[in-house]
Amino acid sequence: MNPRLRVDLARLIASQICVHGCMTGFRMAAPLMALREGHSPLFVGILLALFALAPVFLALPAGRFADRHGLQRPVRVAVTVASLGGLLAVVWPTFWVLCLSATTCGAASGMAMIALQRHVGRLAHDATELRQVFSWMAVGPSISNFLGPLTAGLFIDHAGFRWAYLALALLPWLAWWLVRRTQELPAELRPSNDSGKRSSWDLLRNADFRRLMLINWMLSSCWDVHTFLVPVLGHERGLSATTIGAILGGFALAATAIRLLMPWLAERLRESAVIGGAMAATALLFAAYPLVHVAWGMAALSVLLGFALGSVQPMIMSMLHQMTPTHRHGEALGLRAMAINGSSVAMPLLFGTAGAAVGVAYVFWAVGAAVGSASPVAWRLRAPAARPERTRF
Repeated sequence: MNPRLRVDLARLIASQICVHGCMTGFRMAAPLMALREGHSPLFVGILLALFALAPVFLALPAGRFADRHGLQRPVRVAVTVASLGGLLAVVWPTFWVLCLSATTCGAASGMAMIALQRHVGRLAHDATELRQVFSWMAVGPSISNFLGPLTAGLFIDHAGFRWAYLALALLPWLAWWLVRRTQELPAELRPSNDSGKRSSWDLLRNADFRRLMLINWMLSSCWDVHTFLVPVLGHERGLSATTIGAILGGFALAATAIRLLMPWLAERLRESAVIGGAMAATALLFAAYPLVHVAWGMAALSVLLGFALGSVQPMIMSMLHQMTPTHRHGEALGLRAMAINGSSVAMPLLFGTAGAAVGVAYVFWAVGAAVGSASPVAWRLRAPAARPERTRF
């Protein structure tokens, strides 16, 4: 990776952390304020769902917008929307205003993420650099998931909720300061046989792209299963809240650690092998989870699962950029974001209902069986050798 690419990548990762950190900070602070004001868990659940619901509907328009306007304009719009939503919570910190802030922060984070990912993918010159840059980009959300809630918590404890909202509302402007110093890349021209009037769903006509999106959705669901059901399973085992938190923390640390290692392993990795191996490992770990009753055993499984699932995103992002025409990368990223956020909204409800009906163990086994049975599909994925005209739709 050349020095110029390293500098640009560091700047873009930092800007990603700022925008996403604003969202994760609000995602911790707003429900906490709602609970302290006496709102029921149902209302808190609605508030949390709004963070993921907005990107479900805005992901595709955001992707097309990034394809048309590049990096800076989408990020500027996202920063403005996130900041305005945060400032509304400073002025009128009522429950319904917090719902509006949740919607704006979620939408802004999704829009900025798509524009940043699209730009980073275009900075890479070959498949190895794609794996490297997206491995580094995947570290950003891990940092912001720590930085955002920590910032909000410190301000809440020492100055109150309004000051926390103000700090979070100003954080995205640091992202804009970083992005405006990044050189915009030349616009990608559409091929002469592409009228530009096609639907984003036309991308799914490519069989490998359909398989990649299915695999991406399944592995995203596995992440949701683990985050949602491990506290339930830990409660059934009689574990303390601290122990359950440590088990989930081990998963997050492992996912971050593997992403830090992958840039140096990129030359030796093949995307389909990593994805297929991660799916097989996830199936085995999900099969074992309900059979383990001691905290250290669950913690070990959690760390191993973090290594498996944490390795997947850079590989999927690399293949996505190789499979789709360069002038439609934003649309492809929008489809992926829509699927992930839709899963984050719907899957916890489905898992909760299924867990109550048949038991948590059967949910783990069913999801693990589905992922394991689909792993041969991942091994057969092949990205076209050429960039940028990899696939014709």
